[in-house]
Amino acid sequence: MEGLSLEHVRRCLSEHVPMYAWRRPIYQHAALSSLKRMWESEHRRVLDVGGGTGVIAQALKDLFGVERVVSVDVENRYIESLTIETAVFDGVTLPFSDNSFDGVVLFNVLHHVPPEVRLSLLRECRRVAGRGPIYIKDHLTRGTVDDLRLAGLDVLGNLPFSGMLRASYLTEADWSDLATRSGHALERQVSGCYRSGLSGMLFPNRLEVSMKWRPV
Repeated sequence: MEGLSLEHVRRCLSEHVPMYAWRRPIYQHAALSSLKRMWESEHRRVLDVGGGTGVIAQALKDLFGVERVVSVDVENRYIESLTIETAVFDGVTLPFSDNSFDGVVLFNVLHHVPPEVRLSLLRECRRVAGRGPIYIKDHLTRGTVDDLRLAGLDVLGNLPFSGMLRASYLTEADWSDLATRSGHALERQVSGCYRSGLSGMLFPNRLEVSMKWRPV
C-alpha cells in the first residue's frame, strides 16, 4: 500500500473542512500515515468509533480505499458533506451484529471515555470486528507533566470543533492492561512526526501512539 502525501490528506480534508485549504493538516497526516503503515489492505468494512466530525472516517474511505465506512459517536457533530454512514450510540453498546466489520478504528477516543466504561467498549469493538484488528490512535502519558501537556493539546485540537475536553490519559501499563482484559494482543505500535521545532520540544512526539491490536 502506497504512503500518503501531505497534499493527499490536505485535499481530502479540505473538501469537508475549508480551513484545510490553507492550513496544512500536519497532525492528521502523521496520524493517518502511522495508521496506514499497519493497515490491512483487504479491509472492506470498517467501523470508526467516536468519530467526532467524521472527517477521519471519510479519509479512511477516500484514502485507504475502504468500500464501507461507518462512524458512530455519542452525539451528532458530523459534517453534512460526508459520504460515509453515521450514527449516534450510547457510548457503550455498538448497534451492530457480531462480525459486522473487518476492523475497528478508535482515533483519539479512549482518553475521553470514562475509565469504568473503556473495557466494555473495547469488548464491543471485538464483538463487531470478529477476528479483525482494532486500530487505536491515542496518547501515552508518563505522569502529571504529560497529562498537562495533553490537556493543552486537547483544548487546541478539540475546542474549534466543539469536541470533548474531559479526558483521562493512559500510561503504557494502562494500555497493556486494557488490551489483555479485552482479549487482544499488541501486534504493532508506531508513532510519527506530529510536531517539530519548539512545538515538538513542548509537546514531544512520544505523547502520540498508534497501535494495532489483534484478538487472541
